[in-house]
Amino acid sequence: MFTKLPQRFTAPFGILGDEAKLAFPSQPGGVAKLATTRHIPENDSYWQQYFVLFDSASDVFSLITPHHIRRALLDAPENVATLIRVVSARLSTLITDHTFPSPTPSSASVTAFASSLINSGLSDRNTTKEVLNCLRILQRVLPVVFEVDGESNTFELEVFWKREETEVEDECNTNPESSETPQFVIEDEDETDGEHDEPSPSKSTQPKQKQKQQLPPLGEKLFTSTIDLLFCCGFTLPTSIQVDHHKINYTIWEKGVGSTTDVGSSQMYENNRTEVLRLLLVFLSRQIYVPAASLFTHPSLYSLYLVQKIPRRDVLTLLCSLLNTAMNSPTSHDTSLGGMAGSVAGKIPYNHLVFKGGDPKSALVSTCFQVLCVLLDFQSGNARDTTTASGEPVPTARTNAFRYFLMKLHRSQDFDFIIDGIVGILDQQVATMNNLLPGSRKAVPYINETVIFFWKMIELNKKFRSHVLQSAKSMDLVAYLLCYALEIKDKPQQHGLCRALSYIIQTMSAEPSFGLKLTKPVRPRLPAKWNAAGTAGDFMINAIYSIVATTSGTLNSLYPALLIALANSAPYFKDLTVTASARLIQLFKSFSNPLFLLADEGHPRLLFFMLEVFNAVILHHLTENANLIYGIISSHKVFEDLGTFTLARGLREIKRVQQAKEEQAHKTEGDSKGKASSRPEVDEDPGAEKARLLESEGGVALTGTDSAEDIPRERHSSDTQERDGDSEVLTQSFMSPGSETPGRGSLSEKARGKMRERRSSSLDADSSIDRVLAAGVGRNGFVPTQEWVRFFVYLILHTYDQLSGNLLAARVRIYHYKCTRHPDYLV
Repeated sequence: MFTKLPQRFTAPFGILGDEAKLAFPSQPGGVAKLATTRHIPENDSYWQQYFVLFDSASDVFSLITPHHIRRALLDAPENVATLIRVVSARLSTLITDHTFPSPTPSSASVTAFASSLINSGLSDRNTTKEVLNCLRILQRVLPVVFEVDGESNTFELEVFWKREETEVEDECNTNPESSETPQFVIEDEDETDGEHDEPSPSKSTQPKQKQKQQLPPLGEKLFTSTIDLLFCCGFTLPTSIQVDHHKINYTIWEKGVGSTTDVGSSQMYENNRTEVLRLLLVFLSRQIYVPAASLFTHPSLYSLYLVQKIPRRDVLTLLCSLLNTAMNSPTSHDTSLGGMAGSVAGKIPYNHLVFKGGDPKSALVSTCFQVLCVLLDFQSGNARDTTTASGEPVPTARTNAFRYFLMKLHRSQDFDFIIDGIVGILDQQVATMNNLLPGSRKAVPYINETVIFFWKMIELNKKFRSHVLQSAKSMDLVAYLLCYALEIKDKPQQHGLCRALSYIIQTMSAEPSFGLKLTKPVRPRLPAKWNAAGTAGDFMINAIYSIVATTSGTLNSLYPALLIALANSAPYFKDLTVTASARLIQLFKSFSNPLFLLADEGHPRLLFFMLEVFNAVILHHLTENANLIYGIISSHKVFEDLGTFTLARGLREIKRVQQAKEEQAHKTEGDSKGKASSRPEVDEDPGAEKARLLESEGGVALTGTDSAEDIPRERHSSDTQERDGDSEVLTQSFMSPGSETPGRGSLSEKARGKMRERRSSSLDADSSIDRVLAAGVGRNGFVPTQEWVRFFVYLILHTYDQLSGNLLAARVRIYHYKCTRHPDYLV
């Protein structure tokens, strides 16, 4: 009964072409042919399926895998080169084709849409689809080529950057010559007519000769086609701005920098811009496949061409389009629902979990930021900034045109536009963290690129940096950046971004206008767990303390930049709260801990920065910061201990803390078996073991009259004498030259000699032990020495003397002030 039914139903009218797609990876005539058949000619019909088979980017990336391309590069590299040439040639041809871009189907009626859908599988040619497939195939193939080629870019040089020569006759060059002769005629217009007529007979008598002409390489053609597609009416720009039959119109996409009008956009145009920018980003990503040691000596030819060779018009239009699209993102509505009630849906909790559709505007903004950051960060080969007479590196139009023109921005309205965009993006990100319902709003996907772009802006454009710090939103920016750093500090994959945030805060704090804004309150609504009472200075101190105190040393590389920012801002601190003052003191105590101080060669400078903070506060605003002054005076013991710090004392303190931790761990465990096993060791002949220790340290050996009970007492006296000797050395500078150590006068010369001998031998043994302990304290192979400790203690004492002098001078000023106001105070 059912034998006559077909085993497989075909799609009616060719609407669904999944059969050919599913067979493409496995059939002999599909992508496998790239590796199995050698030397496929460029005019073979095999290449046609690459332009018409795929309907979306997911089709290309799922049906053509990196394994296919990698295998073809190893077995038949000439086919991959042919594929790149054929796709590039088709892309250039389609841009000049009068049928491109294809008209979009009308949405006025369902009948029209259905008829266009049915006819799409028939004889009508969709040139827009072919262009998109060309872009997607290059996006898929080129990264694999870069990966396989590695540092030796022989394949790329042969395919993309080899210049071919063709022979042309003089008659073929008559048009360029005729176009150039009027320039010479105009330039030589004042000369006599006879002089113009002289060369004409010679031209007519010369025989026809063939000349060689160099054609532009494939890489330059691809860049030209890519940039043209970014400004193609009907593809990435509205057709309403098209002039006559010229499809390419270099117009800035959105209003902002360089443009006051908005040309309009749609979801289709945004998707097409994203596709083209992704290919541009693939070209610029060649650098990541080169070892870090070769980045400055072997620059990417693609990046060099884009930042140095394209015309000035293209640079300015592309830069302004990318910049305006990124900065307008906070004000644009959410188009994830197809443009229907997007602004309302964006406020619904968990809407990003319900509606899984991608947001074309968000993808476009992310790609714009990524291209901007790559272009602004590129400095390799001859694209590096030139050094001025003052020694400051400055970009030029010949080194990197994008960095140069971004540095030349100077209009206040442009700066305000950029600041508003960056603040708006950061505000959206902080709003996702400040919700009663966790995860109810989707995080901004391009927040990392926003931070990097802001860093490049304040680094390149000094006028922009000054404008940011003088604007009313300067502290808003600082609060948002510090709040985001607090949010990601516990994520190891985001520690690189934390470092960038610390550098931004340090760079901004170097300007005087930054400190003047620290006395104002924080206006943005921050999460309650990070918010702090008081001014912006209080919030800055609390945020830096939280970053340092809660990361357990995993962000040591951030500490110098953050403490330098505190030192730069300290002269402007006023009315610090009790919490902020206590946390400054706690930072100083933490950095003065011997375990931290001796762990790395750069750790003592953190103490210098903290002392600079205290000095600046005392020197500039003593009376306005009573809480901090009280904390400094209460912690005077910490400062005094640093002045008498030695390597031996630091190691003993570290050992004592470690032993206390071990004892505490043993107590908490409460292992009775461990206690029982440790008792026999203690009770088992302690006298012989201690005698051996005394002999190894140069002590007196046991005699027949010595008992085991006397050994602890003798050892204790030896340790006491040793400590007394150390304290004598440390306190010698604080005693008068004629004073004598108590208890010394009652000893005989023989006893004193024995004490000196025992002390010297004990100090030698301790020095060897200290060297062993110091080798285990330092990190990354660093071994602290007494000379190194003596050097940084000297610097700390010098800074502490300044701190004491400032405190004394301030006390004198207060005393004189009170005496002038209240004469009875003298009594």
